[in-house]
Parts: sequence; structure tokens; C-alpha cells
Amino acid sequence: MRAIIVEDSRLARLELRELLKLHPDVEIIDEAKNIEIAQEKIESLQPDLIFLDINMPNGSGFELLDRLIECPFVIFTTAYSEFALQAFEVSALDYLVKPIHPQRLANSIEKLKLRILETTPNVLETKNKNNNSLEENNQATIPLPIDHKIFVKDGEQCWLIDVAKIRYFESCGNYAKIYFETHKPMIYKSLNLIEQRLNPNIFIRTNRQFIVNIHFIKAIETSGNSGLVLTMEDGKDIDVSRRHTNTFKHLLSL
Repeated sequence: MRAIIVEDSRLARLELRELLKLHPDVEIIDEAKNIEIAQEKIESLQPDLIFLDINMPNGSGFELLDRLIECPFVIFTTAYSEFALQAFEVSALDYLVKPIHPQRLANSIEKLKLRILETTPNVLETKNKNNNSLEENNQATIPLPIDHKIFVKDGEQCWLIDVAKIRYFESCGNYAKIYFETHKPMIYKSLNLIEQRLNPNIFIRTNRQFIVNIHFIKAIETSGNSGLVLTMEDGKDIDVSRRHTNTFKHLLSL
């Protein structure tokens, strides 16, 4: 696993390197002390993982993630515990508070290995804590036809859902909500995995939290941060982030 450390403190970078010597599966291929350098190196080297500080002199780790078109796995390393909820809202793999305990780092690396196994194409079985399921097969990367049905189980309730009737998917950490009709069951599946199974001409990623069905978009407005705001037919407003706006406009233009 190829990794980049994004951290403004040279001492913190050295300490993390020392801790990672116990994990030969993780290869540190570079470092960055601010988000400008980090963005350049991530886009050119395409690491599997970034260890990311939050507070840096010229911008936060969250700002860096918003700039990236393709984001690798992220483990936050920070002295501040109050950003943990925000970190998991952007689908961070883990959140380590400095000083980093070796066992917490080891747990993060194990979590990373499991996540990589889950996201490997053609995996027939994945862990499912609540027995929820999104249909999987040997052709897991082939988009589902719009007239396909998927079986979903949430708790004691089950549905056979028409893909065409799904308005949007919402990320909830390691889970995702599927919004259709009056229902919103939860499945144990990341938004990235779900995105691989959807037709990209119909289901569009708008930000780290949502994938929307364009057939359920009622209105589109510009937002103050150079992005867009979608109003869905059920009244839900969903932001299109700056890094997804160009893709969104391209897909819906002549």
C-alpha cells in the first residue's frame, strides 16, 4: 500500500514514519507539508492512502479533500478530537488523535486491509453486519440496467427495489441509505462500491455524501462556492461540490 503523509510538522512526520516501520505493507512514497504540495503529489503519484493532518497553515485537510478529483483512502492524524464527526462524514477510514498510539495505528492498518478487500473487483462475499445486501455477482463492476431490481434487507424488512425508482443514495459512514418511494432502508455498503454498480449516465455522484438519479431532479441552481444545488422531487436540496460540478455539467450537456 503506497502512502503519502500530509503534515506541516516535520517532527510529526518523522514520528509517524517510525511507527509505520512496524507495518511493512505500508510504503511511504512521499510527504507534503501543506495542501498545495499535497494536491500536486497525490494527483501525480496516486497513492492508495494518505495520512492527513487537519489544521495546517495554508488550509485544512478537509479543503484538500474537496480539491481532489479522485480521493485515496484517508486516515486523519490530528491533535484535535472535535473534528472526528466531520472526518467520518467525508468517509475517512479512521481518525487518530496525537500522540498516536501504536495499537490504534495498527487497528487502522487492519481496517484499511479489510476495506481494500471489500473494494476489490469480483469479490463474491463481503462482511454484512446487519444482513443487508446489495446484489453482487462475478460481474460486480458492470452497471446494473435501469430496469433491474435489487434485493435489500434492513432489519426484519425486505424490499425488491426497481433501480429506476431510487431517487438517491446517501452515505452514512460505512453504510448507505437508499431513498425510494416513502422508504429509506440502510445497507452495509460504501457509496464508492454502490457507485461502481450504477449507470453513470443516470446516477451521478454529487459530493462525498450523495449519488442522485437525474430523473428525480426538479430544479438546479448555482451556489456561492462555484458549485450547484439540486432540488429533488421530494424537496431535498443536495449540493454538487466544485470538483463534481464539471462532471455533472458535462454529462447533462449536448
